[in-house]
Amino acid sequence: MAGHRLGIDFGTSNTVAALAGPDGRARPLLFDGSPLLVSAVFADGDADLLVGADAVRAAVGLPAGLEANPKRRIDDGTVWLGEREVPVGALIAAVLARVGAEAARVAGGRPDEVVLTHPAAWQRARLGILAEAAERAGLGTVRLVPEPVAAAAYFATVLDHRVRPGRAVVVYDLGAGTFDVSVVRPASSGPGTSAGPDGSIGFEVVASAGLEDVGGLDLDAVVVRHARGVTGADAAAAWQRLDWPQTAADQLARQQLWSAARSVKEQLSRHPRGDLHVPLADRRVHLTRTEFEAAARAHLDRTTDLTRTVLQSAGVPPEDVAGVFLVGGSSRIPLAATLLHRALRIAPTVLDQPELVVAEGALHAPAKSVALPVALAPAPPVAPPVAPAPRIGASAPAPPVAPAVAPAPQPVAPAPAPVVAPARAPDVGPVPHVASTPAPVVASVPAPVVTPAPVAAVPVATASPVAAPAPPAVDVLPAPPARQPAPPARQPDPTVRKRLM
Repeated sequence: MAGHRLGIDFGTSNTVAALAGPDGRARPLLFDGSPLLVSAVFADGDADLLVGADAVRAAVGLPAGLEANPKRRIDDGTVWLGEREVPVGALIAAVLARVGAEAARVAGGRPDEVVLTHPAAWQRARLGILAEAAERAGLGTVRLVPEPVAAAAYFATVLDHRVRPGRAVVVYDLGAGTFDVSVVRPASSGPGTSAGPDGSIGFEVVASAGLEDVGGLDLDAVVVRHARGVTGADAAAAWQRLDWPQTAADQLARQQLWSAARSVKEQLSRHPRGDLHVPLADRRVHLTRTEFEAAARAHLDRTTDLTRTVLQSAGVPPEDVAGVFLVGGSSRIPLAATLLHRALRIAPTVLDQPELVVAEGALHAPAKSVALPVALAPAPPVAPPVAPAPRIGASAPAPPVAPAVAPAPQPVAPAPAPVVAPARAPDVGPVPHVASTPAPVVASVPAPVVTPAPVAAVPVATASPVAAPAPPAVDVLPAPPARQPAPPARQPDPTVRKRLM
């Protein structure tokens, strides 16, 4: 059906999509009744790849066949699942194909336009993998938008917080895998500036930085660490099996533990206490919000400190901040907003469902079409676009690379924070890693530090009306560098290792 537009936020733990109809109204797509599609992918022998809840259910019988966070494996080339090696691009394509099929079912046909978001720090190679996966998923040519730009477009357009020229929006993104903070300003008008679908001018990132070792998975680890300390030496044997699973039963127990820890963390955002069952040890652990916040405080303090540093380095004083916008599922933790308010003396804008912001915001942000690298022959779609739950066939090899002359690459919008090459993480369950150095901050004009003052409540910030505005165009990407398959042997990693997003 003509006029449908699809926005996709491919996330570390969950993927979210918003579909706008001919009337321009955007609605979240539902997957098994939820707007959150689990990003997990399952592989078993030569069978098709399973995605989302289907992947999680299948992993009960073969935990080693599950990759819970494909986004964090984007630099790995291939991953070993079950008894086979799978290209990371195929895992991403499987998730995107599931989204495309659901959108086609709801819209009655393939959407006319697909917008795909990505971290602001991702550069040419990663963007090429993402665009290629979208093509393999049958989405065609996609338009790419940085996540903070999409969030700022939502802030200005959907929430109607008008951002005057010269002012800035701070996007505080605490997702499952990492923490990112960006200073985003209305894009200056000029020959290269495009308008959004609603006629608005977009935004551009002027400063950005992140923490690779702070995210929702690390806060899940806070819950697990508390349970480990409470159960004591009596459960040492059980924790040995949970840390280094040797059997399918141990692997399944490990996945259950981390899934329950995430649920308890989310419950503590709404209630003062929660309970965690520790499998294998068969112990029930009580955790209060006060205990959780005390243990998580060090992580959240680092996000607040980095936010203040980015603002100072970008030369943005508090009076020029139009709003501090919290996005990402873990940003709903009450302590995150409280610490920001104390440090910046600016009331953050907090939503009930911060996970949905980026996908819908992408539909309001101008973007430039991104073609596949010219040397890559497009692969056939993974599954018919109208199928409700497509799966990717594992046995069909990717099409060969056809020789062609690539056009001279044009500069991509500069990524403010360099990407750190990830360490190989365990294949089973989300596992945090230890300290990582924050990425350097773009811009260099220091601003005075505001002395933090305690604040009791966290009201929602507002701003005065004007037109919402457009990110810099993303240029045509050349072919990503060829990757060598990873060796099939899998080595267990300690629980303190964590995958990069």
